[in-house]
Amino acid sequence: MKKLLFYCQYILGMGHLVRSMEIVRGLMQDFKICFINGGEVIKEFEIPSQIEVINLPAIKTDSQFKKLQVVDTSLSLAEVQEIRKNQLLQIADEFQPDVLVIELFPFGRGKFSFELIPLLERLRESDKPVKIVSSLRDIVVTKTNQEKYEAKVCRLMNQYFDMLLIHGDENFVPLDESFSRVKDIQCETKYTGYVVQKPSVNAELTNEDREIIESEQPLILVSVGGGRFGHELIDCVIASADILEQNIPHQIQVFTGPFVPEEKLQAWQKLTENKHNIQVSRYTRNLLSYMQKADLSISMSGYNTTLNVMTTGVRAMILPFTGNNDQEQRIRARRLDNLGVVKMLYSSDLQPEIFSTKVIDYLATEPKKIDFDANGVENTAAFLKNLVFKHKVA
Repeated sequence: MKKLLFYCQYILGMGHLVRSMEIVRGLMQDFKICFINGGEVIKEFEIPSQIEVINLPAIKTDSQFKKLQVVDTSLSLAEVQEIRKNQLLQIADEFQPDVLVIELFPFGRGKFSFELIPLLERLRESDKPVKIVSSLRDIVVTKTNQEKYEAKVCRLMNQYFDMLLIHGDENFVPLDESFSRVKDIQCETKYTGYVVQKPSVNAELTNEDREIIESEQPLILVSVGGGRFGHELIDCVIASADILEQNIPHQIQVFTGPFVPEEKLQAWQKLTENKHNIQVSRYTRNLLSYMQKADLSISMSGYNTTLNVMTTGVRAMILPFTGNNDQEQRIRARRLDNLGVVKMLYSSDLQPEIFSTKVIDYLATEPKKIDFDANGVENTAAFLKNLVFKHKVA
């Protein structure tokens, strides 16, 4: 069986991990997989037992997106970087992959060049031919000096990579809307369609999950991805709970995400302990099941959550993350809002009276549905098999 090495580094939320693991699930039948995780370990996150997972000493970013930080503070950043670089090279030597898939780089994760460039050089020097693939979402983050950034990306892609897989639908959001030099990339470039989560990936329901999901009481689901951001949305939902209770019969279930600070979670739970229509929890493996149950989803507009909204058809109000002038979520949210698929929220909407009115009004509407390519997992598997096994793909 051919060997596939998959590198994933997430530094803010957990969206990159969710999408990468969904792809890997679709590759298990055809490849022996070693998954390299460079982000903070999420103990509750479900990983198939067939996949070998190696957790590098975790690195995240500060709240200003400027500096890398170590999760284990007993080591310095320089020490962790040296350990990680050497560990990656050792993994490559021992595992001897037929294909390396790197999530996001070189379109992002430039600060991880300290370990990725040596890895790429090692595999290019190997006696065994190794195919190298970049795994990319539909929209990339624009930079202050976009021209310099795009030139560097093209140089690295053309120097090291055999294929670019864009996990999006060219008819919905073409990559050249956020990266103008797609045509200057010389390797094979393929749109895979969107990578969507399947209901079957959800773990067995806990008693708490089952009580809510199987209840006849209507549900409003609130989620903010990994939980490092979106706190203002949860603050507003909690502040609006009393108004909503007077007007609609819905139960509100809030998931804060695994990375939310413990003191913040406890403060929210204390604020809601005497409210009958809202509950605040940290994390569930069954978010998709909640979304299938919900009458309304209120969330940020990251890749995975937005795709869950589109595949379930749930009513959705989404607040784009715009920190560090990141336009990715805003582009996606605005396009879906214009199509009538979701209701886009603005920071000015996060006032209890305004927000409650919008929620009540939106519950009375029916969102539109659109056709889009949701075969990202299957198509990714086909393209990778074609690259490595030389099968013909239509």
